[in-house]
Amino acid sequence: MERYDYLIVGAGLYGACFAHQAFLKGKRCLVVDKRSHMGGNLYCEEVGGINVHKYGAHIFHTSDKDVWEYVNSLVEFNRYTNSPLANYRGELYNLPFNMNTFYQLWGARTPAEASVIIERQRTEMEGREPGNLEEQAISLVGRDIYEKLIKGYTEKQWGRPCTELPAFIIRRLPVRFTFDNNYFNDKYQGIPIGGYNRLISKMLVGADVRLDTDYFLCKEELDALADKVVFTGMIDEYFGYCYGKLEYRTLRFEEERLDIPNFQGNAVINYTEREIPYTRIIEHKHFEFGNQEHTVVTREYPSEWQTGAEPYYPVNDTRNERLFGMYRELAERQTNVIFGGRLAQYKYFDMHHVIHQVLTIKDQI
Repeated sequence: MERYDYLIVGAGLYGACFAHQAFLKGKRCLVVDKRSHMGGNLYCEEVGGINVHKYGAHIFHTSDKDVWEYVNSLVEFNRYTNSPLANYRGELYNLPFNMNTFYQLWGARTPAEASVIIERQRTEMEGREPGNLEEQAISLVGRDIYEKLIKGYTEKQWGRPCTELPAFIIRRLPVRFTFDNNYFNDKYQGIPIGGYNRLISKMLVGADVRLDTDYFLCKEELDALADKVVFTGMIDEYFGYCYGKLEYRTLRFEEERLDIPNFQGNAVINYTEREIPYTRIIEHKHFEFGNQEHTVVTREYPSEWQTGAEPYYPVNDTRNERLFGMYRELAERQTNVIFGGRLAQYKYFDMHHVIHQVLTIKDQI
């Protein structure tokens, strides 16, 4: 029977990055994934020369030079800069909130003019402690921005009114008094040329990979093949939901190929009114500056997670944080299992956070 140093459950970013670091140390890894492809939610599908992000838009960004140099040692990145737009009842606004947004909202031409309007609207919450997300948002940016650009989008994302969402979900909202539509403040940003599949494939060089393999259907057999397990799936599922199920939000995608060269002129446009059921439309060719005669767009619909659906976003409220704490205590008692990634740590991570975590522990591999 073939033996491995590590059994890695999940061929997403954490699992693939761990496998690559282990390979560099001369370790043997078996990577298993229940999906029929590698890459987890980073997976891209090529459609007529366009790399379609099958599980939502992914833009790599970081200020960590070590992380940036690491990924660029594997693949080359392009110069894509994330500059989404918001569509509210047919009106278009730049994101994040910046001087372009304030001019579109109020005709404000200077930072001083915009500051006066925002500060005046914030006084609605003066002397009151925000008790929910709506009050928190108004206390930060005022009612106009909240009503047009936050309220409907957030209620679709979380499936409940902002007045029923905890204030801590938006501890801060970025407001820039410059004409700058770059969504991220990070020093480095881009998309792998040729799509994320190339990055994941480079990370999994040297590892044995088994797809269409459900770890929990053959756990005992798979565990016996390796000295240690790296688990990147749902932590509550690993422990048989013994304390109950953690909550997630999931996404449904509607993809459409159109025989026109350009549908919306931007990679991502958010739809912020509550009445439109999707949160955004993604036009994938713009991630890589495509010039194909056709285009592919995806509408993204959030919904409550049910068993069997893909979990995307942890619901980090008081109840779930308490529950996760109990599972984390169980995880810390496991001597031969490493828990890593968004689902195993029940926390939303950007891609650079995931890679940083693995690079931080690489000397222990």
